[in-house]
Amino acid sequence: MEILIPVIIVLAIGVVLGLGLTFADKFMSVPVDEKQVKIRECLPGANCGACGFSGCDGYAAALAAGEAEPDKCAPGGENTAKALGEVLGVSVTAQEKVAFIACGGRPDKVKTTFEYTGFNTCAAAALAGGGPVACEFGCLGFGDCMRACSFGAITLKDGVPVICEDICGGCGKCASVCPKSVIKLVPKGTKVRVNCSNKKKGPLVVKVCEGSCIACGKCERECEAGAIKVTDNLAVIDYSLCTACGKCRDSCPRKAIIDVRS
Repeated sequence: MEILIPVIIVLAIGVVLGLGLTFADKFMSVPVDEKQVKIRECLPGANCGACGFSGCDGYAAALAAGEAEPDKCAPGGENTAKALGEVLGVSVTAQEKVAFIACGGRPDKVKTTFEYTGFNTCAAAALAGGGPVACEFGCLGFGDCMRACSFGAITLKDGVPVICEDICGGCGKCASVCPKSVIKLVPKGTKVRVNCSNKKKGPLVVKVCEGSCIACGKCERECEAGAIKVTDNLAVIDYSLCTACGKCRDSCPRKAIIDVRS
């Protein structure tokens, strides 16, 4: 009896716990949305937040609930968009994008107004009178974009951020942290880029940077495809029309339009 009683007690406890777990599983379990599970399997798992939701799980839940569009996954690009479209039963087209630093104000071309000695971040430097760079639209070069990049696609070379487009996931985090808004998302594979973000008038721009756009309009006049227009004192390329002929680049007197192949 000394052995039997403890055994009976343990068995009784096991039965009670088993019944409790069965009850909990039946009445307290959260139903699994099979559509959400399939959607989640399509996503790359980068959890970068570029879609506007709290990672891939949040995006999957929003898609399953019909609260989001299936073309918002920048790292997944076109393949992920198509896969999501198949699960959702909709037609989806998405163009992969990469980040581009639209600023030609390298240290040898742009002027500075003072020596900055504060916190070594772009956000902090921008609070000090807009930063030490004379161009109010110029890259500050302290690397906030590099630290924000989840893919390790940005490096700093001599105070200048450089993006490796082969690694870039196009999530846009770097663009969101740039206090000067000089980082743009452009369609992947495009070659001709306007390497400036300054929207001031020509005479003011010339005073602060040697490589800036002065809105002279030569590029617009030379483009036979009508793909480039001067808007708000800055040349803007419509990549749906651009043929990458390079005439805008060749005509630019300031070399503010570049070819990333060269």
